[in-house]
Amino acid sequence: MNVHVLQHVPFEGLGSIEAWLAARGAALTYTRFYESSALPALDALDMVIAMGGPMSVNDEAELPWLRDEKRFLREAVGLGLPVLGICLGAQLVASALGARVHPGPHKEIGWFDVEATPTPGDCFAFPERCKVFHWHGETFDLPPGAVRLARSQACENQAFQLGPNVIGLQFHLETTPESAASLIDHCGHELVEAPWIQPAAVLRAASPETYARIHALMDEVLGYLTRSRT
Repeated sequence: MNVHVLQHVPFEGLGSIEAWLAARGAALTYTRFYESSALPALDALDMVIAMGGPMSVNDEAELPWLRDEKRFLREAVGLGLPVLGICLGAQLVASALGARVHPGPHKEIGWFDVEATPTPGDCFAFPERCKVFHWHGETFDLPPGAVRLARSQACENQAFQLGPNVIGLQFHLETTPESAASLIDHCGHELVEAPWIQPAAVLRAASPETYARIHALMDEVLGYLTRSRT
């Protein structure tokens, strides 16, 4: 399985996804936009994963490679490739498919619950309620034809699915203690007092069991998306 990763900043990598892919012998390639914006041919790929980042999908004037990245994601979806978008990555998929990305009613940073929303039986099913890691200020409208998979008190659109192969997650199931610490180190200035922002000490205090639960859920998402390719 050939998996291409779209990475926007050095401190937002694959986290727990890397071990899941390695266990299945996946071959990984990257476009690291902070180094180069070169994108591969889609016909050699079996999956695309778009990671997070602090920029906005609407920053095309300052970051012109965003246009090419959205085109790449739109074409990947059109070809039926499994596509997973995480945080900024989910916003990019939504934007690429014609949905609006805009500031959310609340910035959401910390360990907060999301709850599953009613979906057709063939869609990915989230647990009724689960605590996950958030770090976002913007949100997406649902792309045309997409199904909402999850919501939270602070953000109505937390996850969506489009067809059998595309899932966008506003939150981070791949987070590890190391990646959470890296986000705090690089983006800690965002940890200001607000209703849906937790202090750094709370972000760092998540238990091993909390990480195990989100990693197991991430594994389920990956297994669902790649069910016809592994």
